[in-house]
Amino acid sequence: MTDTVHNAPSAVIVLAAGAGTRMKSQTPKVMHGIGGRSMVEHAIAAARELGPQRLAAVVRHQRDKVAEHILSFDSEVSIVDQDEIPGTGRAVEVGLLGLDESGEVEGTVVVTYGDVPLLRSETLRELIAFHEEGQNAVTVLTTNIAEPGSYGRIVRNQAGEVTAIVEAKDATAEQLAITEINSGIYAFDAQVLRESLTKVTTDNAQGEKYITDVLQIAREAGHRTAALAIEDRWEVEGANDRVQLAQLGRKLNDRLVEFHMRNGVTIVDPQTTWIDSTVTIENDVTILPGTQLQGKTTIGRGSVVGPDSTLKDIEIGENVTISRTHGSEAKIESGATVGPFAYLRPGTLLHESGKIGTFVETKNAEIGRGSKLPHLSYAGDVTIGENSNIGAASVFVNYDGVNKHRSTVGNNVRMGSDNMYVAPVSIGDGAYSGAGTVIRKDVPAGALAINEAPQRNIEGWVIKNRAGTDAAHAAQAAGAESNNSSEESDK
Repeated sequence: MTDTVHNAPSAVIVLAAGAGTRMKSQTPKVMHGIGGRSMVEHAIAAARELGPQRLAAVVRHQRDKVAEHILSFDSEVSIVDQDEIPGTGRAVEVGLLGLDESGEVEGTVVVTYGDVPLLRSETLRELIAFHEEGQNAVTVLTTNIAEPGSYGRIVRNQAGEVTAIVEAKDATAEQLAITEINSGIYAFDAQVLRESLTKVTTDNAQGEKYITDVLQIAREAGHRTAALAIEDRWEVEGANDRVQLAQLGRKLNDRLVEFHMRNGVTIVDPQTTWIDSTVTIENDVTILPGTQLQGKTTIGRGSVVGPDSTLKDIEIGENVTISRTHGSEAKIESGATVGPFAYLRPGTLLHESGKIGTFVETKNAEIGRGSKLPHLSYAGDVTIGENSNIGAASVFVNYDGVNKHRSTVGNNVRMGSDNMYVAPVSIGDGAYSGAGTVIRKDVPAGALAINEAPQRNIEGWVIKNRAGTDAAHAAQAAGAESNNSSEESDK
């Protein structure tokens, strides 16, 4: 064993081989997510923050899918396959063997799990420091639970030293009464771990190689073994089914919400606000009830978001107001307003002081500084200049049935309501349009675009063709007469 105290472990092994049958899912257990990441991504992130020289993940169930998922999150992780021999002891053994292929690991090895998503890197650092300062061969992370159920029990002697970890199925009645439980998370001296694993057998109720046996083997060999007890049981809780996953998700979200509030964010209703661990929020932001902030969303100082909004991977500037809006992969610059009831699709860019209003949908659209799409419109594949106004109920008709086409609108444009822009068209600076215009050709700067079609009134039509209806009675009361000749007027 080494006497040197390290700030970072030599290696971390994340166990992610389990089938997770209680999830009853085609998705591997460790890939189920909370707080914007899968459980195994949370585990890998916590391990990576320790700065280990090497980091391995042991996989087996749906091996290729899990491996691809892990490597897409952290391409530097070494993927190690567990063989046919069951048990956590064998999983750690093959993990260490895999790491040893690039040079024998020395110093501290941390073992953790891919389904323990609330474990913090700070707790792992505390474990490592406790382990190395005590010059221990094995240090196990523990906690106390009033009803420990199927957890392994921590057995101590009268001096408080850890003498064994007993699995619940192998425990005596006296041992089952112990409330201090094994988290399954360890710090090991690499050499002691390597030697002890060769002595672990499958002689137990489950016929598996238990990693817990390493502690007793190391102790019998004269090495120091210890346990670090933590108060927060949720850090070492795993998720074996969707009920437990939801419980962990709720607890993680509570912590994230509290973190942001303590950093200067006003969250009006923490119980209905959900924030992913990957979201960044500056101080003096206000989050209103029913809001979900997901992915890599960032929110600048002074902005107000919500209520009832779901935003994913959206960059929000300072002093922005977003109300009852759903959106993803968009950028909203400072001073802009969005909603209520807006839908921001990928590629939306709303510049400073712009507006996307009520019941407006945007996609791959750039709206210039100070420009507005106030109501009931669709803007897809369009670039709109500065200080322009698009009238209500307007549609940028960007799809011809085969291809998408892009339109452009200039600066200081004033467009009428109920316009159709049949792409690709270009509207020049300072142009106007009349209500109900279908724009199929480019509009020059300063021009007025209108569709000329005289209104036709057919006098007496209702009384003749809808006789006996409420409308006909109302028309007669107003003095209208039936026109049997069906003459038309251009009034």
